[in-house]
Amino acid sequence: MSKEKFVAAVNASYNFNSPTIYLGAGIYENEILADAKVNLSLQMMTRHGLVTGATGSGKTRTLQLIAEQLSAAGVAVFMPDMKGDISGMAQEGAVNNKIDERAKALNIKFTPSGFPVELYSLSGKLGGQMRATVTEFGPVLLSKVLELNEVQTSVLMILFKYADDKQLPIVDLNDLKKVLNYLSEGEGTAEIKESYGKISSATASTMLRKIVGLEQQGVSKIFGEKSFDIEDLLEKVDGRGVISLLNVSDVQNQPAIFSTFMLSLLAEIYQTLPEAGDLDKPKLVFFLDEAHLLFKDAPKAFMDHIDQVIRLIRSKGVGVFFCTQLTLDVPSSVLSQLGNRVHHVIRAFTPNDVKDLKETIKTFPKSEFYDLEKQFTQLGIGQAFITVLNEKGIPTETVVTHLAPPASRMGPLTPEEYQTQLNSSEFYEKYKETIDPRSAFEILNERVLAVKQEKEQAMESAKEAKISPSVKAEKSTFEQVLSSPITKQVGRELVRGVFGMLFGSAPRRTYTRRRY
Repeated sequence: MSKEKFVAAVNASYNFNSPTIYLGAGIYENEILADAKVNLSLQMMTRHGLVTGATGSGKTRTLQLIAEQLSAAGVAVFMPDMKGDISGMAQEGAVNNKIDERAKALNIKFTPSGFPVELYSLSGKLGGQMRATVTEFGPVLLSKVLELNEVQTSVLMILFKYADDKQLPIVDLNDLKKVLNYLSEGEGTAEIKESYGKISSATASTMLRKIVGLEQQGVSKIFGEKSFDIEDLLEKVDGRGVISLLNVSDVQNQPAIFSTFMLSLLAEIYQTLPEAGDLDKPKLVFFLDEAHLLFKDAPKAFMDHIDQVIRLIRSKGVGVFFCTQLTLDVPSSVLSQLGNRVHHVIRAFTPNDVKDLKETIKTFPKSEFYDLEKQFTQLGIGQAFITVLNEKGIPTETVVTHLAPPASRMGPLTPEEYQTQLNSSEFYEKYKETIDPRSAFEILNERVLAVKQEKEQAMESAKEAKISPSVKAEKSTFEQVLSSPITKQVGRELVRGVFGMLFGSAPRRTYTRRRY
C-alpha cells in the first residue's frame, strides 16, 4: 500500500464543499503525512460526536482545539472545565519547542490567539452563578440528583403535577420541601389523596432527608432565581462565538449534581430554541465532559430523557459532543446518535480493557490501512483515531491523526487574570444576586394561615352559639323570682295537688306492722 494511495483516500474522504475546521494530518506507517488533511465539516457537527481516551492521552487539548476553531468560525461553545485548567483559552498560547515541532510536522503556521471566554460556576465563587428553578430542572433529572428509587420518583412527579395544576411555582428547595410537607402531613393530605393518590409519611420523610442532605452539600444555590438565560450562551464578540466555561472544580465531589445540571441545561436549550433545520454551521456546540458520570446508575426514565434530547436537539441547530474514557461508557441508544468520533489511546492492561478495546473497534469503519486493534494501543499523546460524517452523512475513512496544537494557552489563568476576567463580565454581575420571588413556600404558608384563621373563627362562633341569649341580657325581677329554687319547689307542689284532685287519687295510708 503506497503513501500516495493513503493521502488520496484521506483527501477524498475529508475534502468537504462546506466550511470545515482543521483537526490534523493522517499518520501512515508511523509517518505524519501533512498532505493527508483531516477536517471536520461544520454542517455535520449537529450530528453530534464522541471524544474518548485514557487519562493523559490529550482529550482536553482536543476539546480545546475544536472549541477554538468553532469560536473562530462564529459558533458559540459551552464546555465544562472539570479541573479549572482550561480557563487559559482567554489568553494566547506561548510558543515552545513542542508546539513548533508539531506545527512543522503538520506543515502549518502556528499563530497564538486568545478567544472570548465567559466563566461560570455552580457555587457562584468561580464565575457567574448558573441557576435553574426546581420546576425547570424537572422531576426526572431531580430524582437522579437526589438518588430516588422508583416509588420516590413517582411521588416527586405527583408533586410537580400538583404544583403545575395549582399554579405553585417551585423555585428552590424550600418550595419543594413545603409542597412535600403540605401534601403528606398538612392540609393538602385529603386533597392529594382524592385527586392524585396518597403519599405515605415514610416515603415523604425519606425524600425530605435526601433534600436536606443535598442542601448540606452546599450546592442548593443552583436552584433559584435568577435562572440562567439560554440566550446568553449564544453570544458573539467581533464575529467570534463566545466559549462559555462552567468551572466545576469546586464541586468535583458531587459528580451527579454537575453532570445532571449540564443535562438540564441541554434540555432547557432544546425546549427554548426555535426549530432551525439544517444549517451551514451550528448555533451552539455543547460538550459534556466526564460523560460516564451522567449515565452511572441512571434509571430508565432518565435514560429515555437523554435519548430524546440527543435525537431531537439537532433540529435546533445544536451539536452535542460527549467526552469520556471509553466508548462503552456511553449507552448504545445514545452512541448510535454520535456520528463524529475522535478516539485517543486505549490502555489494554487488564482483561476487561482488552474486551473494551475489541468492542470499541467494532464501532469503527473497517480500514485497509491499519490493524485497528494493534494501532489503538500504540497511539501517542495528541494522536487519535478519527472518523466523521461527510456531507452525505456517510462515515469517512478511519484515520490515525496527528492533532494540531491549540492556539490559546494550554493551562489556567493566573488568579489575577481570573479575577480580571470576572470583573469585566456583564454576566457575572447579571447572575450575582439571588432573587426570592413569591413562590410555593409563600403561597402555601398563606393558605395554611387562612385555614387556621377560619377554624379559629368557626370555634368562636360555635362557643357563642351554645350560650343562651337570655344569659346575656339582664334578667328582670319577675324572671329572677320565677327562676329561683323556692319558686320551682312551690310550683311542683301545686302541680301535684291539682293533678291529684283532678284524678281523685286517695292519699296513701300508713300501716303499723303488728308484732307477733
